[in-house]
Amino acid sequence: MKTVKLCIVVLTLVFALPTQAQTVDEILSNYYENVGGLEKLKALKGMKMNIKMSQQGMEFPVEVVQLSDGRQMTTVSIQGNEYKQGVFDGETLWASNFMTMKAEKSDAEATANLKLNANDFPGPFIDYKEKGYTVELLGKETIDGAETFKVKLVKEPIMVDGKTEEDVSFYYFDTENFVPIAVESELKSGPGKGMVSFTTMSDYQEVEGLYFPFSMTQGVKGQPGAPMSIESIQLNPEVAEDAFAFPDEIEGDKN
Repeated sequence: MKTVKLCIVVLTLVFALPTQAQTVDEILSNYYENVGGLEKLKALKGMKMNIKMSQQGMEFPVEVVQLSDGRQMTTVSIQGNEYKQGVFDGETLWASNFMTMKAEKSDAEATANLKLNANDFPGPFIDYKEKGYTVELLGKETIDGAETFKVKLVKEPIMVDGKTEEDVSFYYFDTENFVPIAVESELKSGPGKGMVSFTTMSDYQEVEGLYFPFSMTQGVKGQPGAPMSIESIQLNPEVAEDAFAFPDEIEGDKN
């Protein structure tokens, strides 16, 4: 009798594994369909977002450019000054120092980690198996009063202080519309290292047949986030080839 019961348990587990994987893929399939279709997403060559961000009582514009080949750039405008952040030209990652206004290259570890994510545009779940990522449905969880599917995404390992660590994020898909309304992950560097970043997304709107969230908050889990209002999204923008290049003329102190 014990042997029969054990066989039943084993068979139940065996058949449960593909069912769970299929459930995750079904969630993603519904997500792609509801935001305009997987083929349209894959056809995107890039996008430019104009964002109004509020932080510490200040409101300032932010422009984000992302291209399908991994190049990206964020431009923050504060009190008439423009600061480039997270600029990646395919090889070099750099940013403007907020104090000196000079461009500074990121270290080799940060650059290598970003290169691993260069193929994630316009979303990390697209072709996740081919990229060597894994996804897992962890059940349901309520976020801001909405029932969601909690999906764990594990990407390629990254380097943190010279050691290999898993790159794990948790996405919360609304069970009604199958779109992500929140994402969280542990901060691996910077002043918030060890804390959990938490971003919420809402107000999905159509842009040329695809749907994107136009309202977001970004911060640390358990604390109020900084609200962001996306004022416009341009698909497949024309961007100058040298827009992402590190400005050699201000490399180092040449005064």
